[in-house]
Amino acid sequence: MERDGQKDARDLSQDRKTVEKPASRHLSDKNNRSFADSPIRRDMHILLLTPQRPYPPHQGTTLRNFNLVKELTRRHTVCLLTFLEPDQHPGNPGPLPDLCKWIEMIPVPQRSTSLRLRQMLTTSRPDMSWRLWSPDFEERLAWHLRRESFDVVEIEGIEMTPYLPTIAAAQPRPLIIYDAHNAEWILQKRAFLADIKNPARWPAAAYSWVQWHRLRRYEADLLHRVDHTIAMSAPDKVVLRDVAPDAPMTVVPNGVDLNLFGQFKGTPIHHDLVFTGKMDFRPNIDAALWFGRQVLPLIQAKRPHTTFAIVGQRPHPRLDGLRHNPNIVITGYVDDITPYLAGATVYVVPLRVGGGTRLKILEAMAMRKAIVATTVGAEGFPVVNGQELLLADEPEDFAREVLDLLDNPARRMRLGAAGESFARANYGWDRLVPQLERVYQQNDPRRQTHPRNSG
Repeated sequence: MERDGQKDARDLSQDRKTVEKPASRHLSDKNNRSFADSPIRRDMHILLLTPQRPYPPHQGTTLRNFNLVKELTRRHTVCLLTFLEPDQHPGNPGPLPDLCKWIEMIPVPQRSTSLRLRQMLTTSRPDMSWRLWSPDFEERLAWHLRRESFDVVEIEGIEMTPYLPTIAAAQPRPLIIYDAHNAEWILQKRAFLADIKNPARWPAAAYSWVQWHRLRRYEADLLHRVDHTIAMSAPDKVVLRDVAPDAPMTVVPNGVDLNLFGQFKGTPIHHDLVFTGKMDFRPNIDAALWFGRQVLPLIQAKRPHTTFAIVGQRPHPRLDGLRHNPNIVITGYVDDITPYLAGATVYVVPLRVGGGTRLKILEAMAMRKAIVATTVGAEGFPVVNGQELLLADEPEDFAREVLDLLDNPARRMRLGAAGESFARANYGWDRLVPQLERVYQQNDPRRQTHPRNSG
């Protein structure tokens, strides 16, 4: 990769923030918690690369990454090299300095429209792979890899994969894990199929068509260059296997903080219907628009005063068209979504594009909410329609199920209780992270009779 220029490490001090924990400050329960019933090796040296600081944990990526850090540091030494979003204050890393040996935060690179267009027109790489390319980040990563040896380097999401050559060049070479937060090529294919039906969205459809095919090639190559890939769900694994049939892969789904969401004691914020998520994320934008334009009018024809809250940071301007409806609330950023979940009569997941497993569904389940979702919205969960939640893909069907729940408190309670039991039995982070640790253990080069290909 070409680099626009290098900075001496001393010159980076104004652009980045490093917090290093003294060697003696390990998490107090690291040596106290029993792990005797598991063969997993303790105290591995792990470096996580994340696309934004995983605190505060307000949306899917940060929620997953924060809980990985929290659980892994119970038994291992974890270091964190992360980008810092413009709205993340460098002085508010939360508990991360106490959990990690060190964290280093580098500002997200500024990418102009002209640079983005040039990269899309003059290279064959997908757009996503360029968004977080930073010479400063690469330089700091190389410096840390020279300074200390890591057992595992885990890449969190496709935007961090341009740094794979730097990791692979480290000596000794660490185990390289790719945590595939999405099967990205199928998201772009689904976006294309959704947008091509609307002439006003044909430019977006054209973009998705190009990215769909570029991502298929890119992900196929990527999955063969890392040592092991983590998929978010069984359907994601199938989709990734479609482009890399022989790539080593394990499903470790998203989880939920059962204590946080299962023991809410605050004041609820009441709305009939609630949808949560990062509202500049294309699948969430599409979901909110589809529900607001095609489903909610059917509901309000029967119940005119039904309220709908769209809760999440950075609402896209495309959502502004929904604001004319006085019963739709678009909150923007909120410090805590749990009051909105607690106050929801019905939680809706009207996704038509997406992949992985939806953290939003698990959060609503943990709070005993009755849920109506599309098939895509519930994809990745082994649920039964009518048991843990309700499924509907057409506007009329979705509206009918919502109306029935609004009128039927007993049915809401039954679904909510079944959903909570499902989440608690299968998706606590304390159950899921050991599955990731077993991947580390099984692929530990010290356990192998033959050296790994450093390709």
